Amino acid sequence: MTEVSGADIAHTVDSVLQAHLDVVQRTRQEQSLAIGRAAELVLDTLRRGNKILLCGNGGSAADCQHMAAEIVGRFEVERPGLPAIALTTDSSNLTALGNDMGYAAVFSRQVQAIASPGDLLWAYSTSGKSANILLAVEVARQVGCRVLAMTGALPNPLAGLADVVIAVPDQSTARIQEVHLVVGHILCALIDREWSV
Repeated sequence: MTEVSGADIAHTVDSVLQAHLDVVQRTRQEQSLAIGRAAELVLDTLRRGNKILLCGNGGSAADCQHMAAEIVGRFEVERPGLPAIALTTDSSNLTALGNDMGYAAVFSRQVQAIASPGDLLWAYSTSGKSANILLAVEVARQVGCRVLAMTGALPNPLAGLADVVIAVPDQSTARIQEVHLVVGHILCALIDREWSV
């Protein structure tokens, strides 16, 4: 074990925060229009009375749960609850589907079962290559859903399948996930604004 020094801590704090700021700034420059299109897609889905389904793996699964909770509950202001489901939260579904059909089917089968035409699949994949996310998007299309993709740097397969893509221009999974959270909060703030009481 190597003891971490005060200088190591200070350097790490500074370098991670600077890397975060750099990615946020590049995203602002390159993705602001796409974020606006994502907001229109999310708001239109909810205005029509449709629901939002979210899927992702690992840290992105946590983002799905976070965003679904903000939409169903509220973000920063009081408003009515709105329909959103994280497909990452039902352990019985996930383990049964993974065991019986393979991990690639854990989200697509749920989409096939509960999605309706006009719903929105909000799909997270930092690489844009996750097999279970790509299959969920294919099934969502068959059902008549629109797709919002949150990915990392382009090109990637997921980006080509979505109606709107937020592509964080970086290769670091951590930085991509951090910006995905910021973008999610932007979308939640706009939902709050429209439905505030």
